[in-house]
Amino acid sequence: MSTPARSSRIATAVLSVLLTVLVGAAGLLVARTGATSVSLVITGGIVVTMDGTHRVIWPGAVAIDGTKIVAVDSPEMIARQYAGAQTIHADGQVVMPGLINTHGHAAMVMYRGLADDLALMEWLQKYIFPAEAKTVSPELVRIGTKLAALEMIESGTTLFTDMYYFEEEVARAAKSAGLRGVLGETIIGFPVADARTPAEALARAETFIQEFKDDPLIIPAVAPHAMYTNSTADLKAAFALSAKYGVPLLTHVAETMDEVKNSQEKFKMSPVAYLESIGFWGPRTLAAHFVHVTDEDLAIIKKHGSGLSHNPESNMKLASGAAPVTKALKAGINVGLGTDGAASNNDLDMFEAMRQAAFLHKLINNDPTAIPAQTALEMATMGGARALGLADRIGSIEVGKLADVIVVSMQSARQTPLYNPISHLVYVTRGDDVRTTIVNGQVLMRDGRVLTLDAKAVIADANELAKKVRAAVAPAQSSAPR
Repeated sequence: MSTPARSSRIATAVLSVLLTVLVGAAGLLVARTGATSVSLVITGGIVVTMDGTHRVIWPGAVAIDGTKIVAVDSPEMIARQYAGAQTIHADGQVVMPGLINTHGHAAMVMYRGLADDLALMEWLQKYIFPAEAKTVSPELVRIGTKLAALEMIESGTTLFTDMYYFEEEVARAAKSAGLRGVLGETIIGFPVADARTPAEALARAETFIQEFKDDPLIIPAVAPHAMYTNSTADLKAAFALSAKYGVPLLTHVAETMDEVKNSQEKFKMSPVAYLESIGFWGPRTLAAHFVHVTDEDLAIIKKHGSGLSHNPESNMKLASGAAPVTKALKAGINVGLGTDGAASNNDLDMFEAMRQAAFLHKLINNDPTAIPAQTALEMATMGGARALGLADRIGSIEVGKLADVIVVSMQSARQTPLYNPISHLVYVTRGDDVRTTIVNGQVLMRDGRVLTLDAKAVIADANELAKKVRAAVAPAQSSAPR
């Protein structure tokens, strides 16, 4: 039985505990009263900023309010200053800028694996162009882009650059998924699904620009396919349309030796020199591939402030060659990374593009320092932002920039032990290590679950459409010589 003295001691102890809890809560309330409310805080991870000094804050935290980053600091400092409506705990993970894919054709995921192990011109002329002629439609572009968007969100791409047909469908699908895009309506010199003539394609491009020019996620562009598929007049018209609205100009250049040979025979100039002669280069121009270019060509690109997109996997798979990336970087040219379309890659994993870029240039230069991990990561983030003219808005985790951020797990056996997060991001990480993807402050995927797309429905729709593609191209495939 308890005595009065013992009961008194118990009551005193309980009162003491209650007072401690109340004082602590009051202190916390006082401390939080001065905190600024923000929409999201990511805390506890290794923050790889990719800012001008390449800061890595380990552990670090990021505060996001609405669409923008408002603070980057230690978890303690962020906790003292900011109270997030949502909090993402990133312990054991890397917090980094979203990846920027500077060249691709999103809807071409519907032709993934359709034709492989071929040279570019044979691949294009015997398989891809015929397949597109029979199957490209608004439905294919919409379903294909949703599938591509799902793959990109799952693998950490927050901005993709696109050249294709029915580009308004690409834009709508991207917006519904929450992705950022630099999207160009294709101009090409033969009848295609959405335009019978280049003039019609240019008119479509202008309509597309007018519809999306003020969109928070979509940056419309003009996309003449290449100098060998467009006339001089049409290339000039594409440049003029880009200049009229101040939008990017996207194209392929010097991807194969055949292209260079044809340019020399027709114009007595390299593709790069020919495009300069017609006034095509400028700070809004972004050229994909640039495989077969000379030092003089690079000097032209540098002079005009144009950007380049390096696509190592597509170039290797099609045996197009290896772009002189180290020379371009040494010349001070803005170089981003791209996957190209999944028909020639065959995936949209930018981590794989980083790794292959680093390996390829070490090999061809016989120099293990040619493209170090930091440079490869730079090309996939700030390099891409610079090449697209968006370095003031995206590409790094810095105060005032748009909140395009991903969280990457470093907890698997493959990621263990962790000494250098930059090395791991380039040489170890795969797209499926990404756990969370945020674009413009909106969480598109959290803890591996995509929130803005119904993944099962997207995949089911793509598989159903693939039956139509297979049926349409089967006769061409069976009759084409291999």
